[in-house]
Amino acid sequence: MTKAIDGLKSQTIASADWELIIIDNNSSPAVTFDLDWKPGARIIREATPGLTQARLAGFANSTGEIIVMVDDDNVLAANYLENVRLLFAENEKVGAAGGKSIPRFESAPPPWLSAFFDNLALRDLGENATVSSWKNAYPENAPIGAGMALRRVALNTYINKIHLIRDRTPGSLGSGGDNDMVIEIAKSGWEIGYFPVLLLEHLIPKNRTEVAYLSRLLNQSSRSWVLLLDSHDINPWPKIAPWTVPLRKIKAWISYRAWQDKVQYIRWRGACGLYDGLAHKNKIDHSRV
Repeated sequence: MTKAIDGLKSQTIASADWELIIIDNNSSPAVTFDLDWKPGARIIREATPGLTQARLAGFANSTGEIIVMVDDDNVLAANYLENVRLLFAENEKVGAAGGKSIPRFESAPPPWLSAFFDNLALRDLGENATVSSWKNAYPENAPIGAGMALRRVALNTYINKIHLIRDRTPGSLGSGGDNDMVIEIAKSGWEIGYFPVLLLEHLIPKNRTEVAYLSRLLNQSSRSWVLLLDSHDINPWPKIAPWTVPLRKIKAWISYRAWQDKVQYIRWRGACGLYDGLAHKNKIDHSRV
């Protein structure tokens, strides 16, 4: 968290032109920081644990027309907030934007880790900015939660919905809350943008480069991805009968050659999560969403 705060302290934008709200998501002990450098900065305690709830608390307690989500392991480039302000002024139809998320590893990663950079919220879509609109499918240039910049007015639908998809609750690596935001914003008629001038470093501790963590991450995020797509009626895969799941997992163990190496084992665990999601009876009452 200290490095994330240091990145914010280094922003080139005038201090008076932005607000800082830190969400203490029921931490023990409570979060404390010396914030004398940023007049008006606040620490808000959100008792309900989970990333989605923390973000909703941030939205509710902020006042700016543009919001930038910064996780505790994100270090923004010094010009990040200034570039966000310029990009939103120049692209009035963009409701959500992101850029590059470059890794800063705690220790040298294994050579095979690059196969899972997307799963670790690491992203580099090149040097060309792209803007897209809703086409009944998840936008390929959609920003990730780390450093995602949002136009407040574009968030109305997401904020007011019933949040069936919840990120990172205690004991779970399930995800999809940031994807849910992007979908709601795009479905509301706003454009989604990728802008490579938005650069941040994503701090990756050693444990996140290990097989145990990655296999659990892919398993749970694959399952939650299916539930997210179901909730928006854009799931391209047919549902499967629960009784077929064990057989599918055994077959996948063989087809993935999961015993062969770490990459294949981790991918197999992701496939198992996909089967669990496709077998889940996720009844969505769209009248309440």
